Order: sequence, then structure tokens, then C-alpha cells
Amino acid sequence: MRKSLLILFILPTLCFGQGGINDGFSIEEDDLQIGGDIFTDFNEDVEESQVLEDERFFRYGRFFSFAISLGITTFDGNRGTAYENDPPSYGLQVYYFSDFFNSFGMGFEFSKHHFFIDQATTGFDPNPPGLIDVNILRVFFAYRFYIDTANLGTAITYSNPYFIGRVEYWYLTNKFIDQSLLADDSGGGLGFGLGFGLEFPIKLKESYIGTEFLFHSVNFHDKFTQNYRPLSEGGFGFDDLTGNVYSLMVSYVISW
Repeated sequence: MRKSLLILFILPTLCFGQGGINDGFSIEEDDLQIGGDIFTDFNEDVEESQVLEDERFFRYGRFFSFAISLGITTFDGNRGTAYENDPPSYGLQVYYFSDFFNSFGMGFEFSKHHFFIDQATTGFDPNPPGLIDVNILRVFFAYRFYIDTANLGTAITYSNPYFIGRVEYWYLTNKFIDQSLLADDSGGGLGFGLGFGLEFPIKLKESYIGTEFLFHSVNFHDKFTQNYRPLSEGGFGFDDLTGNVYSLMVSYVISW
């Protein structure tokens, strides 16, 4: 009789206990069954936003641009003191747009200058060099970064401001006009340019008026020449032709 009562007391306890344990495992299994993969969801969001950005670029962006430029090239230092500029400078350039903010291009620019030394110098003795005509051609590869102006004023947005960096090769030729028997002095040098620019639309996506200011550091072949050093104290001449370059170009831009 006692054994029967003990079995009746223990059996319900075991049944309820087992049921509680089963329920606990069921809850844990339900918690582990997540409705989606967070990495998959993240990739889908990124891909969708990228597709939308590409569609916006294909609709509103530019793919290529071609520019014809006029402007001025000037110098500082001894070269700036020696040279007289003969504007305008000329330029042609073409750019490829990878998206709204990045553009890569190449082109060339040409400028003319002259200087005059009417006294004998270290490299020209006893006859002074006289009038020297200077032609400078530079070719370059450029990168532009267009500033995001979405949250700025309308005037700034439509001006399309950008920063620009260039790797350049400058080829300079000195022609001795008053010393016709002298051979031309020619040579090249590597340079770098940094600056900023603006592009004002004439017809959106198709044509623009651009303006671009650049600072150039150039290793001219005659940068440290002693040929134009004066022979005596107080004489006219230049110890060297060091100096940096500055350019301001205005362009008519055709885009497609």
C-alpha cells in the first residue's frame, strides 16, 4: 500500500519535470531559428544602394569631357624676375569620369616667354646673350576630385568645385634671337601641380565654362644654370633660374 502511494506521488512529478525540460529545449530551439542571415541582408542593402547610385550616375553624370583652354603662366623667384610673359597660354585636355566625384585625364599646355640680358655673363663672355625667346610645352596626367555639394547652396552646387593634382613633364627651349650662331638650349624636367577649379554649366551635362588655378613645382633642366650670372659685383644677370610656376586657365568644356 505504501509502495503504491509512493509511486503515485513520484510519477506526476517526473512527468511534469520532464515536460518542463522539454519546454525549455523547445524555447532554446525557437530562439536559434533566426528568420534571416545578417550578412546576406547587409550585402543585399549594399548591392541595392550601389545599383541605385549607378542608375543615378548613368542618368545625370558625365562620362567624358574635352576642353580647350586659354590662360596665363607666370613664375616667382629668379625665373619670375627674368621672364616676361607672352600670353595667352594654350591647352587641350580630355577627362574620363568614373563616378560623380572622381575623374582622370591627360592633356598638354603651351606658353611663351622671353628675357633680355644686355651685359656679358659667366656663360656669355664677351658677347651678351641679348634677347632669349622661351617656349615651354608640358604634358600631364591628372586626377580631379569633385566636392560633394549636395547640402550646400545652389550657386556652389552649380559651380562644380573640384581639387586637382597633376604629374607633368615640362619641355623648355631657349632660342637666342640676337646670337643666331648659338644652338638652342633645350631640355625637360619632371613637375607636379596642385590646385582647384570650377565648372559653370552652359547646358547641363553637355557644355561648361571652366576655370582652373594651379601651383607647379618643376625641376627645369636650367634651374641651377650659372650661364646668366653677372661677371662682376653689381652687374646685370641672374645667379640661377630657380622659381615656382603658377597657371590660371579658362576652358570651354564639351561633355558627353
